[in-house]
Amino acid sequence: MQAKSKINMNVITLTVAIVALLIGGAAYLRIMIDVVGEKPTAAEEQEKESVAKVVWHADFADPRRFSAMLTSINNMVTTYQNNFQDYDVRIVFVSYGIRFVTEDKLIGTPFEEDKEFRRRRKELLDRLFSLRDVQGVKLELCGITREAINLPEEKLVPGVTIVRSGVVRLQELQDQGFAYIKVE
Repeated sequence: MQAKSKINMNVITLTVAIVALLIGGAAYLRIMIDVVGEKPTAAEEQEKESVAKVVWHADFADPRRFSAMLTSINNMVTTYQNNFQDYDVRIVFVSYGIRFVTEDKLIGTPFEEDKEFRRRRKELLDRLFSLRDVQGVKLELCGITREAINLPEEKLVPGVTIVRSGVVRLQELQDQGFAYIKVE
């Protein structure tokens, strides 16, 4: 009788052990399904967050330099588009950069239109508008610069967002992970 009781106890212990393994295995399997099924892998997470974020700083008066910047921005966004990569590209205009977001000649200001800019204004604005309208590049202007020369908002080209301080905006965007580029 004692041997039979010992065998029953071993069978019960073995059964409990098997059930525990099955339950534990099922729980483990459920956890693994949840993890694999719901949580993206590190590569998927990185791909999801791989929006290219770039801010260009325009604080200069030279039309050739602005032209070079527009060419670089166009090349950049075209590359992103060809690679099916999302992007958020912005230009922050500060100081002399205000010349490029208005058709006003800015006479009597430090940013007054010169002969070279007068000659190239239409072409540069057309390229800037193409970047804004076709490529989705965002345009932001320093409000301090605009206020310093009393330029009414209505004199800005359409699609320009006024920010309080251009340099503070550059810093904010960099804090948000934007790469900073300035054409020299």
